[in-house]
Amino acid sequence: MTLNVTTTLSAKAGIVTIAGDIDGSTAPQAQEQILALAEPSARLVLDMSGVSFMSSAGLRMLLVTYRTVSAKGGRAVLVGLSEDLSDTMSQTGFLDFFAHYDTVDAALASLDQP
Repeated sequence: MTLNVTTTLSAKAGIVTIAGDIDGSTAPQAQEQILALAEPSARLVLDMSGVSFMSSAGLRMLLVTYRTVSAKGGRAVLVGLSEDLSDTMSQTGFLDFFAHYDTVDAALASLDQP
């Protein structure tokens, strides 16, 4: 399966919509597009509602995203994690790094919170 990554800029954040499988062959593409938005104090919403599978390469991509955005004083939040992805990220400790929400609107609203 191919990976589609689209970015939209709103007044509050960069919204990255990811659809497809994130694995060793597609994670670099996603990372490149996400990190292009990682300017100082950036607010990013990663909409993963279209992601059905994520390998360890996807987890690594999320960790790099978290570290890069945080180092620049920004914040990245996740949206639409499937039950499988949520379980995997919880068991591996990745949900400790990211706030996660059911909808993009809820994620955008959270960015107003300290």
